[in-house]
Amino acid sequence: MRRLLAKLGGLAAAAMLTVGMAHPAQAADRAYFEFRDITGSKAVFELTDEAKIQQARDILSGKERNEIHVVGRIVKRTASYNPRWSYHLDPSSVRFFEVAIEVCDATMPYVEDHLDEVGGAFLPGGYWCPWTSRLTREVPAP
Repeated sequence: MRRLLAKLGGLAAAAMLTVGMAHPAQAADRAYFEFRDITGSKAVFELTDEAKIQQARDILSGKERNEIHVVGRIVKRTASYNPRWSYHLDPSSVRFFEVAIEVCDATMPYVEDHLDEVGGAFLPGGYWCPWTSRLTREVPAP
């Protein structure tokens, strides 16, 4: 490796190593979106998948009109980008839906008040699909 660095020269080699050693998680884009429910409560979720980020942006622009509600698996701890709630959505689980079964529907305050029950009879598997969820905006990274 040292011989290669010497042949390429300092700056060019450093640039090559920096690009070549980039961690996949660092290369992934991250975006944050706010949504509301029927109570007027707001929450923020993170997306790391480019296709999902684009879908969220399409919902906000009005391009996507069918699958516009948020569904995801609840993580029972606060996230820096969603400090109001004692829970957040696992970014890898977030999807958008048009219709869903009733068993995963609840408002944000109800989830907060019954967080200890999430994953049992209430929101089985920890999946939450608030029927009245509406994306409101993309928010800056925390």
